[in-house]
Amino acid sequence: QVELAESGGGLVQAGGSLRLSCVASGPLYSNYMLGYFRQAAGKEREFVACIGWHGSTIIYADSVKGRFTISRDNAKNTIFLQMDNLKPEDAAVYYCASTRYYTTERHERHYRWWGQGTQVTVSS
Repeated sequence: QVELAESGGGLVQAGGSLRLSCVASGPLYSNYMLGYFRQAAGKEREFVACIGWHGSTIIYADSVKGRFTISRDNAKNTIFLQMDNLKPEDAAVYYCASTRYYTTERHERHYRWWGQGTQVTVSS
């Protein structure tokens, strides 16, 4: 069982930055993938980025590539999502999630554990 807790959301102007954090409690095995998804009002939840708990696998959605950076601190059981040059279309509830196995698939069905979400609002 893995529990995930996000923080760092808030209100920012377009062009600004925010840094999300996700602290994991419970055993994280080397083949797990941790990632962020987001869900805007009235839309389906979509993949944003993911990172292997060990190793070098990092994957971004095309919509955030070059603007968002995902990273991890294994010693603190934490992953981070640095979001720069935010756009109004980035506004959503952002969820941290973890798989139970290694995968490069982006569909949420591969993710077993989920955090409660943190709201990101971007004003134009």
